[in-house]
Amino acid sequence: MKTKVLLGLLFLSIGVFAQDFRGKAVYKTHRKIDFKLGDKQGGENSALQKQLKAQLMRQFQKTFTLNFTKNESTYKENKALSSPQQQMGGMQIQIMGNGGGNDVLYKNIKEKRYANKTEISGKRFLIKDDLPNYGWEMTGETKNIGKYTCYKATRKRTETRRTIAFGDGDKDGDKEEIITIETVAWYTPEIPVSNGPESFWGLPGLILEIQDGKQTIVCTEIVLNPKETIEIKEPRKGKKVSQKKFETIMEEHTKDMMERFKNRRRSNDGNSVHIEIQG
Repeated sequence: MKTKVLLGLLFLSIGVFAQDFRGKAVYKTHRKIDFKLGDKQGGENSALQKQLKAQLMRQFQKTFTLNFTKNESTYKENKALSSPQQQMGGMQIQIMGNGGGNDVLYKNIKEKRYANKTEISGKRFLIKDDLPNYGWEMTGETKNIGKYTCYKATRKRTETRRTIAFGDGDKDGDKEEIITIETVAWYTPEIPVSNGPESFWGLPGLILEIQDGKQTIVCTEIVLNPKETIEIKEPRKGKKVSQKKFETIMEEHTKDMMERFKNRRRSNDGNSVHIEIQG
């Protein structure tokens, strides 16, 4: 009888722990850059190309925090001191389609939906849609990340790779091709939440590392049940759109920005820049 009472209390305490379970994970991102200047700037080994590539890579190196419970999470960029925009060789580097430190991605794992607050040129949008079904394939391969044993899962998708050339007159042009991208996720069942960085989710444990095309996201810190209160609030403000509608808006905005940039470049000395954009 005493044993049954003890077991009952144990299961009750486990249930309460699961309900109150929360934590935070810090992730760092970086991305490989395909970048080539035209011959007039000295080619791929020129000092200008190396400077531009280094600046682009710095803009993709960011730190984010995922605050999570069993069923909900928010994913936000950690605010850092902004560096002034630089111009090199008459070219200004700008990453389009990134709302920056004000973005908030909320995920509700139980209800399989998300809300993403973001901005484009000062206009605030609230993207509300269902969480994507990634269709992960388990491999059984393992590795350690920090003190956690992680398991490998993969998926593949097709997407459009776009090469954009800015130059003088008829040298301008875009080239598109369909490519296959593999995503590799490393998750740990030791933290039993079906969540991860960005929109990634759907595995039986927290995702600690993502290799998605040329982007890598790695967890550098985990705090479970921290002393400070973790508030997870779903964003409510912004023009409500679906993911598909937002992608259409982004495509139109990107084309407009490209045209304006090309027009400015035509008035210069005709040097060309080739940038490959992919996930």
